[in-house]
Amino acid sequence: MQYAIAVFRSRNDTLHFANFLSSNGLMTAVINTPKEAGQACGISVKFPIENLTSVKAILAKKNIQSFVGLFKITDIGVRKVCEKIK
Repeated sequence: MQYAIAVFRSRNDTLHFANFLSSNGLMTAVINTPKEAGQACGISVKFPIENLTSVKAILAKKNIQSFVGLFKITDIGVRKVCEKIK
């Protein structure tokens, strides 16, 4: 299974972004940030990888200062592989 996460340094920005995506009809969840994603507030916004283009466009318009990056997460059994999306 693959999905993507948006990582922020601010919990408030994370929750605001998750609510914004949800209110615009995108499936989201707030999850614990994987340690491989680097310095963050501890929670991230999870969304289907298929919505990556839409999420990138929204992030470009919003210009959130605490935004760290987007990551693709692949579940391999009990392991999670975390890759930064460029």
